[in-house]
Amino acid sequence: MQPSHDTHASSHEHEHSAEGSKFQLFLPAIIAFVILILALALDHWIKPEWFTGWLRFIVYFAAFSPVGLPVIKEAIDSMKNGDIFSEFLLMSIATIGAFAIGEYPEAVAVMLFYAVGEVFQTLAVSRAKGNIKSLLDQRPDEVTILVDGQAQTIAAAEANIDDVIQLKAGEKLALDGELLSDKGSFNTAALTGESKPDTLYQGEKVLAGMINLNTVSQVRVTTAYNDSKLSKILEMVQNATAQKAPTELFIRKFAKIYTPIVVFLAIAICVCPYFFVENYQFNDWLYRALVFLVISCPCALVISIPLGYFGGIGAASQNGILFKGSNFLDILAKVQNVVMDKTGTMTEGVFKVQEVVFNDNIDQKYMLQMVSALEKLSSHPVATAIHQHIGELTLDIELKNAEEIAGHGLKATIADKTLLVGNLKLMDKFEIGYPVDPSSIIYTTIAVAYGDEFVGYITIADEIKADAQATIDQLKALHVKTTMLSGDKNNVVQFVAQKLGIDAAYGDLLPEDKVAKVKAIKANNQSVAFVGDGVNDAPVVALSDVGIAMGGLGSDATIETADVVIQDDKPSKIPLAIKIGQQTKRIVWQNITLAFAVKAIVLILGAGGMATMWEAVFADVGVALLAIMNAMRIQKLN
Repeated sequence: MQPSHDTHASSHEHEHSAEGSKFQLFLPAIIAFVILILALALDHWIKPEWFTGWLRFIVYFAAFSPVGLPVIKEAIDSMKNGDIFSEFLLMSIATIGAFAIGEYPEAVAVMLFYAVGEVFQTLAVSRAKGNIKSLLDQRPDEVTILVDGQAQTIAAAEANIDDVIQLKAGEKLALDGELLSDKGSFNTAALTGESKPDTLYQGEKVLAGMINLNTVSQVRVTTAYNDSKLSKILEMVQNATAQKAPTELFIRKFAKIYTPIVVFLAIAICVCPYFFVENYQFNDWLYRALVFLVISCPCALVISIPLGYFGGIGAASQNGILFKGSNFLDILAKVQNVVMDKTGTMTEGVFKVQEVVFNDNIDQKYMLQMVSALEKLSSHPVATAIHQHIGELTLDIELKNAEEIAGHGLKATIADKTLLVGNLKLMDKFEIGYPVDPSSIIYTTIAVAYGDEFVGYITIADEIKADAQATIDQLKALHVKTTMLSGDKNNVVQFVAQKLGIDAAYGDLLPEDKVAKVKAIKANNQSVAFVGDGVNDAPVVALSDVGIAMGGLGSDATIETADVVIQDDKPSKIPLAIKIGQQTKRIVWQNITLAFAVKAIVLILGAGGMATMWEAVFADVGVALLAIMNAMRIQKLN
């Protein structure tokens, strides 16, 4: 019971730590707010005679210092790094200028609200990162390794390559490795979203995040803690915003041009009226220029737009969709044709029995028991499918002279009669006639003969995924065309496409044929997303506008090749990824429109002397906060 208690305690410690860090973020703003309220009370309600001159300045400067001095320091650091016209410089000039003309409350208020906006931005980004990390970082903190045959618990990060981990039943693996035990059953839900157990054998690769289900297993570490596939994926998504979307790149370039223009316009507002206005008052026009500076600060744009894209990446990660860059959110938002592979994308990639067709005079239960007994001798996926369908043996069946005939099937003697289970070539080999037209059956056919007589057949197929139909329906609702390209038999491909309602389907294709098909689609000026395994279809992925890999956590090559990885292997995440892309783009443009519209109105009012520093605060920080809250809505999308 002790480990559970420790985990519970560490969870509480983490919560208290998070609450403490939030309080520390808000602490400067809280101090500034309290002193500002005190100063305003002295200014407007208490009105003591001593609250004038330097004493009044000192009190307001005390309110300004916790929030203003860090911004001034950022402005100085930015200038040292060559970024002269930064938002920090605009805010610094505006507030120092306001102090210079005696507008102390406005100067403090501008910096106070700006500081609060910055805190909300920090919290929003932390929340997005936290969502991603909690989704992906499935590794336990400690591992048990064997040292000279003795079990020893150490921090997972301290485990070395070639260390042997002892993994008890129910424990989760912390590092990638190689199975040393004869075999083991693992739950791979953390990696693939599939909760069904996966049996692995000695020498096979096991990944961080897998849960050992039954007996104690031993795993040799092959990859350092920070180099596991989960670590790579986590790093990939957290750094995804390094690949900027076109909108974000435009706003950054725009801000670099816009900010210096604003500074020179503010100088012009202050100085130029001297030559044209009678009774020119320097303080009056300086105040207007400072208001103009605060209003024009591009905070709402430079904060909310990257946050919008990061929020989109975070929302996708919460749903098991991993984006390599925010630019792919934009591409998916406008994709016109989703081209997909069949096996493993729209189908399970696992064979299942579809139909059992035996002659009327046959005892079907007894015959299936005999087939199951014989198929247990084979490890072929078709044999596994048949055995799983029929289940455990309930009859005592004795097999004699059992053998596997390569490329044909299985043969054995039961009750002095020969049982044959295999393809139709097996029937031809033993000259057994069968009233079946192979071309009329779209599935893989397993023929059965007993006592030199054909008794029927079992059809096997790669089953269509449960959410495949919903995927196609949702894509149609989004007005996105669908195309299936596969190397599988054309009649099988056409059957799956027709059943799901896919717009176009092509089978019997080689990799170069798939490339030709995608080129033909792109020739019609359609943006294309290709969905496949990301490795075998690398040429098509490279040609498409965005490559999507299904269940790509098992392959380093998939992570490298694909632009988007669907972690849980569900095709229904394809339309969801498109929706997240569209929603992200919509919110980003809402923020751009909101920022420009409000700023344009208040800028005109400010230049005309009809807006004060308080309206400027709303136009800058208020709009930034609204934009941040709007951007955070993306993270709730599911």
